[in-house]
Amino acid sequence: MPAVRTTRTLRTAIATVLVAGLTATALATPALATPEPRQRGHAATQRALQAQADAGVPGVVAQARDGRGNWTGTAGERGGDDHYRIGSLTKTFVATVLLQLQAEGRIDLDDPVEKWLPGVVRGNGHDGHRISVRQLLNHTSGVHDVTSDPAFQEKVFGPGFLEHRYDTWTPRQLVDVALSHPADFPPGTSWSYSNTNYVLAGMIIEKVTGRPYGKAVENRIIKPLKLHGTSVPGTRPSMPEPSSPAWSKLSQDPDAPVHDVSRLNPSVAGAAGEIISDSNDLQTFYRALLKGRLLPRAEMRELTTTVPVSPDVPQIRYGLGIMEEELSCGKEIWGHSGGIHGSSTEGRVTRDGEHSLALNFNADWTGDSGAVLEAEFCGTSPRP
Repeated sequence: MPAVRTTRTLRTAIATVLVAGLTATALATPALATPEPRQRGHAATQRALQAQADAGVPGVVAQARDGRGNWTGTAGERGGDDHYRIGSLTKTFVATVLLQLQAEGRIDLDDPVEKWLPGVVRGNGHDGHRISVRQLLNHTSGVHDVTSDPAFQEKVFGPGFLEHRYDTWTPRQLVDVALSHPADFPPGTSWSYSNTNYVLAGMIIEKVTGRPYGKAVENRIIKPLKLHGTSVPGTRPSMPEPSSPAWSKLSQDPDAPVHDVSRLNPSVAGAAGEIISDSNDLQTFYRALLKGRLLPRAEMRELTTTVPVSPDVPQIRYGLGIMEEELSCGKEIWGHSGGIHGSSTEGRVTRDGEHSLALNFNADWTGDSGAVLEAEFCGTSPRP
């Protein structure tokens, strides 16, 4: 992952690391106007959504909940109840399951990875004896990111996608691609976002529970919260209805043609980013999580214990599968960004769980999610 230089860059990196190499300059942040007086409704947010459509995002959908009730906004060609691929927001689900398993005494997050996956994390400076499960979840493990592999990028996110979109990837295959590269740093000495961490986390859940990680997510989160629009698709390429097409250029060339990338085998992301959801369910999940409905108090402290990601962006810190961000108005929001082919997602909520927003762009080469977050939580609008 490129060096982090700005808040926008980090949010973009997290949102689009599953489409590495395609969107290096995609989510540039427009200048923000002076914060506006809070208006009844979500006028600033709607203007921010429209600004994304005007800038070239084919379709935008957002839903918010606050003390005034529920709100849905769209721009471009988009339905308010659309399902979409949430990419790395999957990581919050995975981390929550592991914290639940710890609360039940079935695992300790300070266990070495080697205890649960013997012989898997070895070579090129990687050593599962020295990496804890916790370090996987907060991205301090030093394990190389599979999506940084050039051949993987070309085959999965570049023009090769059109030939390989239905290929099945096993978790072990993804891990082996990553481990063919040197470790990024000794465990616990730095921070770097790595999808491989969560592929390994999914493998650990399977080892602890005896069932695929997706079943644990379904039984522990999706069913109890009645998230009827949320699913762990495995290898299923189709999208549930309603949904809108997902679009990608599969290239860094701004003049490249746009492709419909809605259908794909999501095993390419696995536990790092395969889940499908909608804006209503994402808000229900993040609100329940931050309100303490899914984890005991001790595990909530661990979830929200954060580490710095870069001195250049003190506004953003990373917990266990969840990100803390301080916005320009000083408001603190929690959640995650997610990017996968033709889809860019945000799920955010205030620490008290009372004000939430979930949004999706059905494109991976343009758009500024940060402007929408600022509009909803701070009441700022992008300059014309």
